[in-house]
Amino acid sequence: MARSSLAPLLYADTGRSADQIYFSRVGVHDPFIAFGAGRKRLTVQSALEFGRVKKARTFDAVLPLEEWRERAQRRHPATKVGVAEIIAELARAHRLRGFRVPDEFPAGLLLKLRALGLRVEVADGPMFPEREIKTATEAAAIREGNRLSAVGFTVAEKILRTARIKGRSLVYQGKPLTSERLRFAIESAILAEGGRPDDTIVAGGDQACDPHERGFGPLRPHQLIIIDIFPRVVATGYFGDMTRTYLKGRASEAQRQLCATVKAAHGRAINAVRAGVDGRAVHQEVVATFDAAGYKTTHGKNGSTGFFHGTGHGLGLAVHEAPSLSARVSMPLKKGAVVTIEPGLYYPGLGGCRVEDVVQVTASGVKMLSRHPYDWEIR
Repeated sequence: MARSSLAPLLYADTGRSADQIYFSRVGVHDPFIAFGAGRKRLTVQSALEFGRVKKARTFDAVLPLEEWRERAQRRHPATKVGVAEIIAELARAHRLRGFRVPDEFPAGLLLKLRALGLRVEVADGPMFPEREIKTATEAAAIREGNRLSAVGFTVAEKILRTARIKGRSLVYQGKPLTSERLRFAIESAILAEGGRPDDTIVAGGDQACDPHERGFGPLRPHQLIIIDIFPRVVATGYFGDMTRTYLKGRASEAQRQLCATVKAAHGRAINAVRAGVDGRAVHQEVVATFDAAGYKTTHGKNGSTGFFHGTGHGLGLAVHEAPSLSARVSMPLKKGAVVTIEPGLYYPGLGGCRVEDVVQVTASGVKMLSRHPYDWEIR
């Protein structure tokens, strides 16, 4: 479907809307109006934010909210003026017949705008498809996010190395080492380096067999521990996303074979990535590796085992964005896209293993945007 000719309109904060931070390029914590008019990008800001946003020079024009609220009130004297009336007044002043909005646009606001006579279309697909291709500056911002992830892994490794095994417990600084304690140490180190590490995963044993389980309670010796760190760089809004698997103690042969197979699939997938290759084909390389090694995937009433998620996803101003590398969709990879490669295997009783890195797609292969050792067995 052809892209709509209507001007873009956003009403969101930059903390939760990747489209808003992409369009605005300046952080504002409360929802605000941003829109296009011809080739210009404009925003409406309250006195609280006006000076700061104007100094950022990321918009062609910064308009005072108080003035436009008064203008809208004059046109609607019997109405308690809100955001919809202000947007309608802006559209009238800039001769805009309507707007194109993202699918996350507030439904109530959309209905009010239509009731005021504006044409409002919800974008058919991504609001800004160009977000899929990353510039050199964006790639550098994502690389910084992954540096922050590596800071977290370094802290985790130091703690696991220092921890002592006492029976079925790991003891660190005289207390049981829990997922919560290790996560706090990881996230504290990343915060100190300029990152915001929300929802870090530190999951051991069978907990790690649920890939999005954050982890809780004591970590056990001789069990696999998945650590997935995806911090946002506060200065830019871009994310890193890396995963490593660890074990404190002595691994069994079955655990070593599991981790070796996941690492082999990880390498095979990275080698398959290049511009023009379908993400589904990259995913199939992982599936083929696991099948050849005898690791089967099952789905039952108690859940799934084996490899039951996609191989990767786009990364940028959102943790999950286009493109996708999975069995579900056919999506050819474009030069400049940034994707994760994160195969994993999960078997309750044995444990889970996942390894994740980030690459930028090139014409002939990939450019690595993440780096950290894969040494997982810590004695």
